[in-house]
This record gives sequence, C-alpha cells and structure tokens, in this order.
Amino acid sequence: MHAQESVVDSVWKPVYCDTGYASFYANKFEGRRTANGERYRKKYFTAAHKTLPFGTFLKVTNPKNYKWVIVRVNDRGPHHKKRIIDLSFKAAKHLGIMRSSGIAKVYIEEVPKISPQQKE
Repeated sequence: MHAQESVVDSVWKPVYCDTGYASFYANKFEGRRTANGERYRKKYFTAAHKTLPFGTFLKVTNPKNYKWVIVRVNDRGPHHKKRIIDLSFKAAKHLGIMRSSGIAKVYIEEVPKISPQQKE
C-alpha cells in the first residue's frame, strides 16, 4: 500500500445516499415540536429522516423534473415503511411533489461537511 492511498483512505468517508419515496408534512403539524425540539415551520427547508443525525444536510432531487433542494434533518420519520423522507411543505412544493398525490420518488444524498483543512 502506498502512503498516499492510506492518507486518502483515512480522510475520505462515503456519504449517505438513497432512492425511495418522499412525502410531506400536513398543515396540522405547523408549529408543533420536532424530535430535536425545534418547531416545525412549513416555510423552511427541513426534513424528517429515520436514522441520520439531526443537522445533517441532504440534497433531495425529484428525478421526474430534475428539481432539487437542500434540506436539514430536524425530525424523525417518516412513520411509513415505504417512505425514506418526510419533507417540509416548502421543500415539497419546490420539488413539484404537491402536484402529484403528495408522494414522489426522490433521490437523496448527504451534503458532506467541509472541515477547515478541506477549505485550504
């Protein structure tokens, strides 16, 4: 093994990605507390995910129209086994999910955090 390979292996970590179905929060959840203690606001780009840490940023893409948004995980869910993410109203609207049945296939990928060393 070359020294360069070991440095790359120790620094690079794969980010999360998945494909599945997304839904969005109903209006009745406006103002209610999310799992991390924040209040849900439909005007923000936030999401619920079953396992990713709170504060994780995700790029969510609608493969039908190629629109995408960046959301921040601040809640747990969805509570439906066939869905991979619950989106805020604003995120779903931007992706065009509102025009369908409120459920759409999406591709999600974690937006990697940039450490101070990576910025230089």
